[in-house]
Amino acid sequence: MLYSQSCMDKHQVVGVLRQMEKFLKGQEMRFTEGIRIMKSKLAALQNSVSKLPQADQSAAPTTCPSLEAPTHGRKFGSKYAVGHEVHFTCSQGYHLVGPGTRVCQDNGSWSGISAICKDVSECASNPCQNGGTCVEGVNQYKCTCPQNWSGSHCQHQTQTDVNECEVYRLDQGGKLCVHECVNVPGSYHCSCPSGYKLLPDGRSCEDVDECLSQQHNCSRGTTCINTGGGFQCVNPECPRSHGNISYVKTSPFQCERNPCPMDSRSCHLAPKTVSFHYLSLPSNLQTPATLFRMATAAAPGRTGPDSLRFGIVGGNSRSIFIMQRSDRQTGELILVQQLRGPQEISVDVDMSEYSDRTFQAKHVAKVHVLVSPYNF
Repeated sequence: MLYSQSCMDKHQVVGVLRQMEKFLKGQEMRFTEGIRIMKSKLAALQNSVSKLPQADQSAAPTTCPSLEAPTHGRKFGSKYAVGHEVHFTCSQGYHLVGPGTRVCQDNGSWSGISAICKDVSECASNPCQNGGTCVEGVNQYKCTCPQNWSGSHCQHQTQTDVNECEVYRLDQGGKLCVHECVNVPGSYHCSCPSGYKLLPDGRSCEDVDECLSQQHNCSRGTTCINTGGGFQCVNPECPRSHGNISYVKTSPFQCERNPCPMDSRSCHLAPKTVSFHYLSLPSNLQTPATLFRMATAAAPGRTGPDSLRFGIVGGNSRSIFIMQRSDRQTGELILVQQLRGPQEISVDVDMSEYSDRTFQAKHVAKVHVLVSPYNF
């Protein structure tokens, strides 16, 4: 009995070992099949990725083709990257037909159409006096005067004595006087227009600063602004209140926006400051000429904006001015067309502040240009 029991235990052990062997073989087959499936899927994924188009084949153009200045005109701007602007102006005696500014667009083309410069008739304003005949020239005109009249506009009656003013002009090709030469029997003298004084050289004229010399009649609450040959009394007003937007005057030439409600987007987009500037210019000032600079400065202990944008937002319908950046923190208002006085022109420029490409604030400067009738 004892021997029989021992043989039965041995058979049971052999059976268990065989069952374990079958189990392990099944597990090995399933593991091998799993590895095969994973390799197949990885090969399919690599094949699909290799068929994707190269990134540089679909990249959008980053520049636009170069632009030329119009005939009888000038071009401002030499960068042709997307978002950059190129400005066009015409020489004296020509006016611009077409857009004064073109922008490089995302698709690699320029906005607008090509601009051209067309001739302006100098005789259209009838500059010749006392029956004189206007003759057109290249960017200029000449008056042919009738008998007994002389001068560039036939404004002087011929004298019986020697006219030193005309003799000097004909012989030397210039003028004895900066403003007007007055012939008198046996001599001459120079005169200046009202609001100017004759300098010790007897020829040149200098503007009288009525504001500095207290020769004005500006009332209290207004400020005297000196102009070529005169003055103006000004009292600029802040923009009118509307909705949640209102302003308070913090100085004679600046207004600041009152605090905005937290939920008013229109108020936050309105100019934070509005400043007023008055510039007196002589007639026919040589161009291009920088008239005004706009910059920002951070308060002590605070970081300033990391990006500024400058632009013209009003009053430049004749493309007389352009606004361009001179450095990272400064924009310049530049006169690109000569102005013949007397005339007054207003232009509004703005400066927008951004931090991390997010709009922070906008500042507007209202520039009023007063052009003298004279080129001195």
